[in-house]
Amino acid sequence: MPELKPVRVRFAPSPTGHVHLGSARTALYDFLIARKTGGQFILRIEDTDRKRYVPGAEEELINSLRWLGIEWDEGPDVGGSYGPYRQSERKGIYLKYADELIEKGHAYPCFCSPEHLAEVRQEKQKRKEAPHYDGMCRWLSPEESRERVRSGEKYVVRFKSPKEGTTVVHDLLRGAIEFDNKNMDDFILVKSDGWALYHLAAIVDDHLMKISHVIRGSEWLPTSPLHGLIWRAFGWDEPVWVHLSVFLKPSGKGKMSKREAAQLSKDGYSIFVKELEDLGYLPEAVNNWTALMGWSYDDRTEFFTMPDLIEKFSLEKLNPSPAAINFSKLDHFNKLHINNLPDNELAKRIYPFFVKEGIAPDKNKLEAIIPAIKDRITTLDDSVEKCRFLFTDEIEMDAEALGIKGMDRKQSLRVAEDMAVRFGEMDEWTVQTLEENIQRYMDEKDLSPGQLLGFIREAVSGQRVTPPLYESLEVLGKEKAQERIRVAVALLSK
Repeated sequence: MPELKPVRVRFAPSPTGHVHLGSARTALYDFLIARKTGGQFILRIEDTDRKRYVPGAEEELINSLRWLGIEWDEGPDVGGSYGPYRQSERKGIYLKYADELIEKGHAYPCFCSPEHLAEVRQEKQKRKEAPHYDGMCRWLSPEESRERVRSGEKYVVRFKSPKEGTTVVHDLLRGAIEFDNKNMDDFILVKSDGWALYHLAAIVDDHLMKISHVIRGSEWLPTSPLHGLIWRAFGWDEPVWVHLSVFLKPSGKGKMSKREAAQLSKDGYSIFVKELEDLGYLPEAVNNWTALMGWSYDDRTEFFTMPDLIEKFSLEKLNPSPAAINFSKLDHFNKLHINNLPDNELAKRIYPFFVKEGIAPDKNKLEAIIPAIKDRITTLDDSVEKCRFLFTDEIEMDAEALGIKGMDRKQSLRVAEDMAVRFGEMDEWTVQTLEENIQRYMDEKDLSPGQLLGFIREAVSGQRVTPPLYESLEVLGKEKAQERIRVAVALLSK
């Protein structure tokens, strides 16, 4: 299989905002195929669009990728033999290659004013035509163009697209894709301020960095003929093109976009990697989930660790069909990966979520409660809601809630007093001794578990739902459990 040769792939995001799932999936696939084949994965920052540049976005990008466990062999922060790895630091390189295209007759300087371009656009829109450039400067002689450039006239560089015949681009997933050249515009390659656009910069960089496979979103398919033509104009061998499937909204209707983020946030979900981290999802689960939105190993296997993905991933098994984002599956995978973590590791990952709520839990106690909650939480922050009472000195307790079902207040008070005495008499404070003592009392007083355990749970936690009660009591400790039962007695006495 061709992909088993070492590949050189790149992830080339623009630092214009938060890292979303589409970008994360592209980076993951790049990383997997590079590791699978013993090749190299390059991180390149495409920051030539200075108007859309967002300060701090590059740092968030790097942090998000590292949180996912995606590491690169070359990049702006680790260096490499083909740098610089920020396009803003490669401006002179692009101008050199733009001049080469002009010399070869594949590009030309365009001196048209914004007013002329606006007029052309309006005229074409009136005729219901694509608002393409009218080609006024395309037919200028090389001598006239050079003279106008020398005189200091402002210009952009446009690619001289063919106007007849077809251009064919070969995509690994879709095969040969044919485009009608009459629909091609003379795209701008370099703006009047000297900054190269993506169309030129990405191709020059891919060539100079020896990229073998370009894996990117299918939104680039419409401009793929232009990119193919630029490669051919230079006389360079094209990379293998791989355009990934589109993400659809959870409903399956319409393409997923950043605009849906606000609604998702209300439902406790997100399409942004940093927000998924903050919501308590594991990177292992996010990788597992995104990998399967566009790729599958077989029709049975769904649980994958990163080593599993590296071993089993292949470009041939990518699917170009649109994939609906299913957050229920993300929850499912998160539960699987939570259960797959060793208890001490899970405790370490949960700890920051308590800290974020102003709670610094005893680390030994936190690890001790993990077996009791491991299969009861969907996200890491669920543990804070369920276990907060174990690590705080004060809880909210309500006399009404302390009332035992089927009993009046005095009867409930008597049970509370009995439990305060029983707890004080216990020499050992373990799950086993707690269960034995509490069961013995239920048998003596003919109480159901719902009555007594419900009361104890409310008294020691102030919550209707907790981790398993005996395990919770053991972790809470005898002293604090007694203290809370005494508070319950005082409340019921009023």
